[in-house]
Amino acid sequence: MRSIASIFDKSKIHSCVDCLCQRSPDTEKPLLSGSYWLTRIVLLRCVAFIYLVAFCVAYNQNKQLIGEHGLMPCKSYLNNVKRYVGGKIGAAALAYTPTIIWFLDWSDMDTNLDVMALVGMALSLFVLVTGMANMVMMITLWVLYHSLVRWESQLLETGFLAIFLCPLWTLSQVPRRCPPSIICIWTFRWLIVRIMLGAGLIKIRGDKCWRELTCMDYHYETQPVPNPMSYYMHRSPWWFHRFETLSNHFIELIAPFFTFMGRRMCMINGALQILFQVVLILSGNLSFLNWLTIVPSVACFDDASLAFLFCSGGGAKRAVLKIQSEDASGRTIKPTKGMMIRRVVNISLGVLIGFLSVPVVTNLLSSRQVMNTSFDPLRIVNTYGAFGSITKERTEVIFQGTLSPDPKAPEAVWEEYQFYCKPGDVYRRPCFISPYHYRLDWLMWFAAFQTYEQSEWVIHIAGRLLSNDSSVLSLLQHNPFQGPDPPRWVRGEHFIYRFSQPGSSSAAEGKWWIRKRIGAYFPAVDLQGLRGYFQSRNWPHPHIPTQKH
Repeated sequence: MRSIASIFDKSKIHSCVDCLCQRSPDTEKPLLSGSYWLTRIVLLRCVAFIYLVAFCVAYNQNKQLIGEHGLMPCKSYLNNVKRYVGGKIGAAALAYTPTIIWFLDWSDMDTNLDVMALVGMALSLFVLVTGMANMVMMITLWVLYHSLVRWESQLLETGFLAIFLCPLWTLSQVPRRCPPSIICIWTFRWLIVRIMLGAGLIKIRGDKCWRELTCMDYHYETQPVPNPMSYYMHRSPWWFHRFETLSNHFIELIAPFFTFMGRRMCMINGALQILFQVVLILSGNLSFLNWLTIVPSVACFDDASLAFLFCSGGGAKRAVLKIQSEDASGRTIKPTKGMMIRRVVNISLGVLIGFLSVPVVTNLLSSRQVMNTSFDPLRIVNTYGAFGSITKERTEVIFQGTLSPDPKAPEAVWEEYQFYCKPGDVYRRPCFISPYHYRLDWLMWFAAFQTYEQSEWVIHIAGRLLSNDSSVLSLLQHNPFQGPDPPRWVRGEHFIYRFSQPGSSSAAEGKWWIRKRIGAYFPAVDLQGLRGYFQSRNWPHPHIPTQKH
């Protein structure tokens, strides 16, 4: 029997590696600039990665949020849309809410949501691993995500553009008869230009702290879901925060124009945008938004600049070298009918994006600019922007429950529910979850700016907590009532949260946060008292568990 040592003999391992990455004469040549075969592979893999994360979020959370017994059931929403458009599922319904759920069996909505998310995860994982895709697969991914999540316009636009990177049927990293279209590459570049200009202009026109260079004094503490680096970045010197704000303005308002100044300046813009997004990823949990913004920035680079990402002896790089060699010697393939049709499709894409960009550009130039808006139902070309206004104080809504029969009794003990990432327990370290996303945590950040009358779903959560509803509790990290008895009363408390000062006595005690009570966000409620509230909104009344004595 051969020994383990002989199987893993170093010389044999080196020999195998040499065989796998052996360099041929062609692969020693540098790739020429101006082609985008490798760029396409990188773009497809990046888009697939974002899709994979997004579908994973949908699979883990959609049932609890929009499922059969979710906080905001999509079935109820679709029924309302159906009534609004005249009671028929037709063009009007599809234009108002483009989703394939219209055509599915609504008797088991949770299964519909799960199957769509699982199919999306499987397809995106295939593209991510292989670097190969065709239009049919990318259209399927786009339709599925459009059907599940309508408000994430940037992913929908990016996914739509990715459809036109691919051949119709062929599965190949380098499909010879379907070269990457420069028009498609430019649509990605146009996307990153619009994202950055939209974000920069909304800041300059919005909160005066962006013009006074003081917004970064508050951003790290008040952003939706801070991470551990946010804690330390918040305490940076004042001059560093001014530098951050100036750098933000340069990258969002000046650098995008580099895209139109030739290959080298375009790559500089791409590098700046990617670096900018990496910094944002490291300093906060903004879902997969920053990861997604990296994707169109990749289109600023051609094959020559991305060649370092590919093994010298790899099939994709070798194939591109062969194509470039054939093109240089005049041995190009004769255009087929399919290739000519594809050129027409590419030109049509450019015309479509140009036409749909007219209201978007008009919005950018307007003093009444709106952000994160779409002017077409399919969300193909959209307006973007972020943090046009900065909150100067962080407020949080904290759910509390008690077993006391009298919520006003001095001896009533109120215990707190904890979300996965939203600040709650002052001793808990901020989480690091990007690119994953806890939707309810994010929604609670918005709810803290409003009243419970403006965010009625908060009361829906309270009712579910009173019945120890497992679907809602799965969205929370800690339920203080895990025993047989659910809380008798639930209330919402409103607090101001601030980072503790590093080196202070609070930090020495292990506190990441210091909080101060503002008052009640919503009063103590019980299941009996919520019955009329739930009925008036056609919400199913939570089941009252059998009390054990």
